[in-house]
Amino acid sequence: MTPPTPDLIPAPRSVGTPTPDGPLLDAGTVLWAGPGTGTTERALRATLGAAFGLALPPGPADTPGAVRLLVDDTLPPEGYRLTTRAADGVEIRGGDPAGVFWGAQTLRQLLGPHAFRRAPVAPGGPPRLPELTVEDAPRFRWRGVMLDVARHFMPKDGVLRHLDLMAAHKLNVFHFHLTDDQGWRVEIARWPKLTATGSWRARTKFGHRASPLWEEKPHGGFYTQDDIREIVAYAAERHITVVPEIDVPGHSQAAISAYPELGNTDVIDTASLSVWDSWGVSPNVLAPTDNTLRFYEGVFEELLGLFPSEFVHIGGDECPKDQWRRSPAAQARITELGLGDEDGLQSWFVRHFDTWLADRGRRLIGWDEILEGGLAPGATVSSWRGYAGGIAAARSGHDVVMCPEQHVYLDHRQDGGADEPVPIGYVRTLEDVYRFEPVPPQLTPEEARHVLGTQANLWTEVMENPARVDYQAFPRLVALAEVAWSALPAPAERDFDGFERRMTAHYRRLDALGVGYRPPTGPAPWQRRPGVLGRPIEGAPPNR
Repeated sequence: MTPPTPDLIPAPRSVGTPTPDGPLLDAGTVLWAGPGTGTTERALRATLGAAFGLALPPGPADTPGAVRLLVDDTLPPEGYRLTTRAADGVEIRGGDPAGVFWGAQTLRQLLGPHAFRRAPVAPGGPPRLPELTVEDAPRFRWRGVMLDVARHFMPKDGVLRHLDLMAAHKLNVFHFHLTDDQGWRVEIARWPKLTATGSWRARTKFGHRASPLWEEKPHGGFYTQDDIREIVAYAAERHITVVPEIDVPGHSQAAISAYPELGNTDVIDTASLSVWDSWGVSPNVLAPTDNTLRFYEGVFEELLGLFPSEFVHIGGDECPKDQWRRSPAAQARITELGLGDEDGLQSWFVRHFDTWLADRGRRLIGWDEILEGGLAPGATVSSWRGYAGGIAAARSGHDVVMCPEQHVYLDHRQDGGADEPVPIGYVRTLEDVYRFEPVPPQLTPEEARHVLGTQANLWTEVMENPARVDYQAFPRLVALAEVAWSALPAPAERDFDGFERRMTAHYRRLDALGVGYRPPTGPAPWQRRPGVLGRPIEGAPPNR
């Protein structure tokens, strides 16, 4: 009997018709790893070794039944060809080391849900593989997830687990939101009060900012520089790039509480500020002074030594201008630089760091508010307020990452039912995310080339622990992973029924990984938050 087509996620470009009685991995199976495939060699021994008790010792490539890994530059970047044959064993060819690694994730799925466990539970070891060939390559180079650890801190082990979940879904950019009004999460040696003072708050709003509920205990935490080095190295082993975000000039109350001279001291008593304990947008923003610029240059100098990523995210969003309007020093700066108004002042701030980063071989990326007042020449835009910012940026020749709030903000609720915990924003179902299209149809083919890819965003105001992050992220992040990787048809033509069928198998993989996803039938009793106020928005979200 011909076995069914494997339920692979993300959907590959091509899967040959499987036949039964393919190779069997067992105690005698050797692993041959060609040059450049060390990350996959280590990953297979760590994952399949733990799940099935396989040693996978090194051995010659022509050993019968061997697993062979090799780089083949005739394949596209991050692409792979996975072949399983009873007589030949398993071969994974990748267009580069990342492609070999992604092929190994597909092999893991072919071995069933027990391949995602950390100790053997399957009697008799791994199942026999089907004979087949999978050929695959990603649609986008940027397939990301933004995790906000400023609102609710996620300890390091949770971040490492998050990276494992990303790797299992072929996601390759981890946007690490490290600072905000509610907390500063990265150690900066020259400015120690950023973490000594700025990394914790006295209490925390529970639910939406209009909620009357408070968690009356301190909340905080930060990553040491060695923690960051570990996270970055762990991600690199999984071919994931970590893009740090340090918010400027808005969302900066935590930094100002630590170093009051960073704020607009001619308008308010910045020394009286503490790390913000509620949600929303704080009016307390950075002062546009040379002292502030030098301070953050020092911050970014240390960050560049920790994060080798091409991109550095500077936030740039939701910067209230009221303090600048009332500040004689800010108004004098506008006049001195001939900036015209406060939007020009924000643009000047962004341009400064665009030039500063470019001089050091890096690229600035920021939320689409950096378009206000004129876009810095080398800047890349994270388009979050819809498609419009990304369209404008692409048409002006700037690269774009599409992450519109109305489609891929996974803090938004997944259902309109009364049991949905702390319901925020629009209803965004699994199907809604699956039908999201990152490239707006208004763009010409040349303009569309500026769309680097897409990412989902996980803002954690109402995600007080990793279990809540799991619930909001999954299963919708699985759909986003397929949107980012697979060459899907137009949204209305996508086979969501087929995706749901494949998800039936994938839920078992998530179970094996210990992911606390939202069940298709609705939240389990322990996933609900009865009586905690959210901010639901009714109706369909605007598609702009």
